[in-house]
Amino acid sequence: MRGRVLIIAGSDSGGGAGIQADIKAVTALGAFAMTAITALTAQNTQGVFGVHEVPLPFLRQQIDLVLSDLGADAVKTGMLHSAAVIDCVADALDPIAARVPVVVDPVMVAKGGHPLLQPEAVATLKRRMCVLAALITPNIAEAEVLTGLSIRSTEEMAHAAEMLLTLGPKAVLLKGGHLEGDTVSDLLATPGGIEVFTGPRVATRHTHGTGCTLASAIAAGLAQGMGMADAVRRARAYVLAAIRNAPGYGAGHGPLDHAVTVDPARLELLAR
Repeated sequence: MRGRVLIIAGSDSGGGAGIQADIKAVTALGAFAMTAITALTAQNTQGVFGVHEVPLPFLRQQIDLVLSDLGADAVKTGMLHSAAVIDCVADALDPIAARVPVVVDPVMVAKGGHPLLQPEAVATLKRRMCVLAALITPNIAEAEVLTGLSIRSTEEMAHAAEMLLTLGPKAVLLKGGHLEGDTVSDLLATPGGIEVFTGPRVATRHTHGTGCTLASAIAAGLAQGMGMADAVRRARAYVLAAIRNAPGYGAGHGPLDHAVTVDPARLELLAR
């Protein structure tokens, strides 16, 4: 197991997204997952039905204790639901962000439509977290909120990604899964240009937690010393395989198969 990833995000009681998906993805790719939980949610594949905030001093204590003892080779942030939470996390990460890559997934809305970021906190997210980020990973809807643009094509995605770079992150991965078409295109923008990653669209409703999973998989790659493009490429391949092998649980947006990388034959040998 190589690469320490500190995940700062909310808990998903259904196990498909949030901290639970993050831990599974990081572990499946051979890295070590540590956590600081920002909020507890009561949810399943059909939606989010309750949110219980973690007190800010306790959130900060989780982060500080992990970093001071175990350390981190990368950090991934997910659900930061309020301006106060964002400020708390940014204050904790500011001393290390120059040497430890921070992957910021600007989670705003759950798959079922429940808001996970207070509207008034968007400005704080842009001001505090983007400048700390080695990478931000917005989807189309999140990029529209962050830029004020309407995004309906890959050309408009490229323009939005370049605008997002002006907020301060070293790189932007703008995910195109919400656009129509048989092919999904994600754009990785850096000051050096834009690289386009494409893949087939899988016709399924079982896509709960894809954003969390992708961002954590990228963070695992960065923690293991991979370059940004290579980390994105491996993470996309992992998520595609996890979608294709989704177990089909739940009546709504079901979870992925995060254990798709696990070799049953190897486990059988270990059990002997």
